[in-house]
Amino acid sequence: MIQLPPLFFYAVGTLLVVFGALRTVVLGRRRPDREVVEDTPERAKARRRHMIMGIVWLLMGLFLIVSTTGITSRR
Repeated sequence: MIQLPPLFFYAVGTLLVVFGALRTVVLGRRRPDREVVEDTPERAKARRRHMIMGIVWLLMGLFLIVSTTGITSRR
């Protein structure tokens, strides 16, 4: 059986945290100074979806990092 090194899980977890935070901050926020047209319900729904998925990615990455360190395991 092939075992993956912990560095792989740290790297994937870090990528999930970074891109989840970026997705939440960049795509999940409303920036009135950058918008030319008024806010529509479709845009609000898309922003909310980006916000929720960004938070999910962030939490998945944090869980992957924490579980790889062994903090959650019982010994």
